[in-house]
Amino acid sequence: MEVHVILLALIQGVTEFLPISSSAHLILPSVLLGWRDQGLAFDVAVHLGSLLAVLYYFRKEVVTLTQAWSGSLCGKGHNAESRLAWSIVLATIPACVVGALFGGIIADYLRSGWVIASATVVFGLLLWVADKAAKLHKDEYQTSWRGALLLGCAQALALIPGTSRSGITLTAGLMLGMTRAAAARFSFLMSIPIIFLAGSHQATGLIGSSLAIPWSAIGLGVAVSFVSALTCIHLFLALLNRLGVMPFVLYRLGLGAVLFWIMAGQL
Repeated sequence: MEVHVILLALIQGVTEFLPISSSAHLILPSVLLGWRDQGLAFDVAVHLGSLLAVLYYFRKEVVTLTQAWSGSLCGKGHNAESRLAWSIVLATIPACVVGALFGGIIADYLRSGWVIASATVVFGLLLWVADKAAKLHKDEYQTSWRGALLLGCAQALALIPGTSRSGITLTAGLMLGMTRAAAARFSFLMSIPIIFLAGSHQATGLIGSSLAIPWSAIGLGVAVSFVSALTCIHLFLALLNRLGVMPFVLYRLGLGAVLFWIMAGQL
């Protein structure tokens, strides 16, 4: 059990913030090794670990943006930080709306291996195209409300399994002319409210549940997810400009090919 917990939490922590799709990776242990789903409580735990990691890494930015946003609500006017904070709020709305309206349909009909494999390849290629065409001259503070909505719609697309929330928002940021680092930072910052809301929604399913919660597995999942996600964020931001997106594009194409091969073998 502990090996399962550690590996799945590690996969979640690493792939949550890399543009390579967490759902595409989480399908592999169940298909290749026959591991069963660890349950709703474990899902909440690994999302909590990821959320704590991004909050800790961007703690200074989060405090500054929260203070600026609160100040704008109190009539103290706007500055670059408050405008960025409002952009993040605006970018959160599309995924919430799409998730509320179509979450059940997505869960019932789009969680197949074929969909995940296809999305892994298609959105990987789209990332490559966006990077090749990118102007790379804006930072995250130059995001307009239209740009924020576009980034939010891109994040909503990530509800399709295999898309990668990090990957599609990075793609959208590049299309808007952001530098790679700025697009990645905006993607990380906009992950905070959406992970919090998704985790809170999952947690409501535990309220009143008669299922026994494996607290040791929960604690281990939070810890492993936190450490792996924190390490991933640091390395990704440090190496993104040096490596570009091509290594992730090639990885996605290879992963998609493996998933197609697995699906074909199950026919």
